[in-house]
Amino acid sequence: MNDTFLHKGKRKILVEYLREKIGISDERVLKAINEVPRHLFLESIFEDFAYEDRAFPILAKQTISHPSTVAEQTELLELNEKEKVLEIGTGSGYQTAVLIAMNAWVYTVERQKDLHDFALKKLRELHLRPKFQSFGDGFAGLPTFAPFDKILVTCGAEILPTELLKQLKIGGKMVIPMGKTDEQILYRFTKISENEFEKEEFGAYKFVPMLGNTNT
Repeated sequence: MNDTFLHKGKRKILVEYLREKIGISDERVLKAINEVPRHLFLESIFEDFAYEDRAFPILAKQTISHPSTVAEQTELLELNEKEKVLEIGTGSGYQTAVLIAMNAWVYTVERQKDLHDFALKKLRELHLRPKFQSFGDGFAGLPTFAPFDKILVTCGAEILPTELLKQLKIGGKMVIPMGKTDEQILYRFTKISENEFEKEEFGAYKFVPMLGNTNT
């Protein structure tokens, strides 16, 4: 695994930026970002810029999110160790790796076959093991493994995927960007009872759209 002192030094600088400039205060999130080699989840041509706060193109015309977005979404989950987390949109596996580094039990779904295969290979190389990693339709979630303590949606949804809310346990939280393709608002839903949710809003972001079905 090509993770040099230079890479580790750049990660430390990124973590300080996230703490000081972005306002990330959950030390467990910062520790996980310091541990996970983001450059290995990107194409090698972007390696020199991997620890800048930038999004980059990955396979299947998708993007890997800004580190600040990954940190903010993860912090909003208010994650505890060994909680069951459903991640919708594995992507290249970077967000998955951050969740695993926080000792979460991660169940992740990706609808793009190229990305699913890439993330599967990459996470195995790094000895990071999700509890379950599947190629499938994120809108459907993973009812077999429900309920989940937390759900993280890493792609923008035009409408609220109610099937996912059903798979959240009472007291659980779902973090999801919602809105039209060009810009979404980041929301956190907390499940108060079977039919009651608290909804919080955390500002504008830009995510790739959430799509149904699968793409091989």
